[in-house]
Amino acid sequence: MLFVHPLYAEASEADTLGQLHFVDGQGHWQEPALVLGSDFDIRVSGLIADTRLLRSFRNTSDQWREGVFVFPLPEKASVYGLTMKVGERTIEGRVQPREAAHQAYETAKRAGQQAANLEQQRPNLFTARVANIPPGDTVSVELKYQQPVRYQAGVFELSIPTTLTPRYVPGALTGSSADQWQDGWSLPTNRVADADAISPFTVNPRDVADDSHRASIEVRIDAGLPLEEVSSPSHQLATSRDGQAVTVRPASGEILMDRDFVVRWRPLAGREPSAAVFHQSWQGEDYLLALLVPGQTGHSVLPRELVFVIDTSGSMAGESIRQARSALKAGLQTLTPRDSFNIIQFNSQTHALFMQPEIANGNNLARARQYVDDLTADGGTEMAPALSLALQHRSGPGDVAERVRQVIFITDGAVGNETALFQQIHQQLGDQRLFTVGIGSAPNRHFMREAARWGRGTYTAIHSTSDVSGPLRALFSAMSAPVLADIRVQWPGQDEGVESFPRRAGDLFQGEPLIHVARGVPAMGELKVSGRLPGGERWSRTLDLQQAAPGTGLHRHWAREKIDSLQDRATVSGQAPDKAGITRLAVAHGLMSAYTSFVAVDATPARAAEAPLAKENLPTLLPAGSQAGMLRYPQTATAAPLLIALGLVGLMFSVALMLLQRRAFQ
Repeated sequence: MLFVHPLYAEASEADTLGQLHFVDGQGHWQEPALVLGSDFDIRVSGLIADTRLLRSFRNTSDQWREGVFVFPLPEKASVYGLTMKVGERTIEGRVQPREAAHQAYETAKRAGQQAANLEQQRPNLFTARVANIPPGDTVSVELKYQQPVRYQAGVFELSIPTTLTPRYVPGALTGSSADQWQDGWSLPTNRVADADAISPFTVNPRDVADDSHRASIEVRIDAGLPLEEVSSPSHQLATSRDGQAVTVRPASGEILMDRDFVVRWRPLAGREPSAAVFHQSWQGEDYLLALLVPGQTGHSVLPRELVFVIDTSGSMAGESIRQARSALKAGLQTLTPRDSFNIIQFNSQTHALFMQPEIANGNNLARARQYVDDLTADGGTEMAPALSLALQHRSGPGDVAERVRQVIFITDGAVGNETALFQQIHQQLGDQRLFTVGIGSAPNRHFMREAARWGRGTYTAIHSTSDVSGPLRALFSAMSAPVLADIRVQWPGQDEGVESFPRRAGDLFQGEPLIHVARGVPAMGELKVSGRLPGGERWSRTLDLQQAAPGTGLHRHWAREKIDSLQDRATVSGQAPDKAGITRLAVAHGLMSAYTSFVAVDATPARAAEAPLAKENLPTLLPAGSQAGMLRYPQTATAAPLLIALGLVGLMFSVALMLLQRRAFQ
């Protein structure tokens, strides 16, 4: 057996031996029976992007199939529609409490009816199930969702995730049944109870059919402003203009689903928005969404204490660790002799460059650069000890009372225990600021954005080593700029029951907008916003609501913000969320949530009761730039190499025994 284990492990991980993974019990090569296609049709209007995502599941086998696909959506996506298309028939899905939707799907599956079910696992991670796909036929599922467009430092950005980095699952195993292994590569643990539901298998592009896991994307941008530039750090674009509207597609046509598709657009110089307000009436109620950019608020450079935290776990191997090293070196370049700093790296263990923050002199910076050059990626992603060390106050030599303490967290966010980490940040933050830098071609943006929000900082995503300079320059500029704190937002009628979100506006950095949404406020009167500058000076602005432009989807954005607020309250208190309240809100606005799901059922049975139904968990593609060690093949596929290896070892023993017997008789 000593010879067997290395051969089995190599077959599971070696890039060049990938053909060993998808085999049947006899060791014959098998491709997945389901072919996956995706068509994104995105319309951007002002600050909201509305998407129709058509997912098609083509059954290339001669058996009836059930397809299960775990996939990412944007971190602030509000899913509000599901439609199943079977041949010429279209079946509208309904949002229901999660348990009821799941039961309706399972009942239809057993009855041979074609059905589709969509569940939320995380705010940015979903599972689609499609039952009874006929042999040789196709069943399509259309999702509708909206997301806010990110705006910062004069640049709009829209990210479309197509795959995900396998997440680290800490804790002790709590499940052991064979059935659980078939749903994901990880078993549930005492720290991630749904680990099997968030760990889809991850394979190479050549492990799926040539026409599978491809996406067509069209984005039509009507920002309400003349645009100077439209670009992408992730793909080459084909661009066409029609007045102010711009339509972009990948220049290559269909793209491989192995990285985020990112589009950025910049208004003409001098036309950047400083304020905008949108209005919608929905079911007799008024909804308003306002954007306000504080603008130049002065600049006073204070000495800082910067703690860089860098993720060196196995998921960062390859292109990600190169991006992270570049980002960290860019951060070191911003330090002055008045600043102090430290570097903390973490994987399964946590290690700091210095025992305490040290002055940013030439000698210490040279040691830091050498330390960064030697960083490699391996091991697990134990974030909690690294966060605990980074958020401890350990004042270094020459410390001054007014020094601003900032933590920069550089990671792909590939973890499954996000809620526990948010709670830790909330409890340990104090008067510090936590900024996150997302690394890799498919980072966990939900973790990056929420960790920064709980840390009262900002998050920045970089997509390649060539993309490091632009976004990080904006981040470091914002970090050195004054903070607008103690922000107060006053809508007309605020004291009369108007519900506006976010509840806590947080702090703003230079170039960052305030975005607020309210229900029950007609488009009249003034919105008043005030805050405090670093020197204690008050800052205030007013916005005339009668200037509101027509908006769409504002009620869903408001409902999404309220659900997030209820989830935040539970995180802070350490208690269970208000399940009943979230369910009522989500059903009323037709939204997906942690407690509601969409289900669509075709009333006519399609599969005969005696015909077998095979289940297939579709894998996601390994994010571009990742190393082969991040592959997560189905266990059923890796059993054959082990059996083959056992057979080979047995054969070797048999041959050796024959030779010994021959020698004995000679």
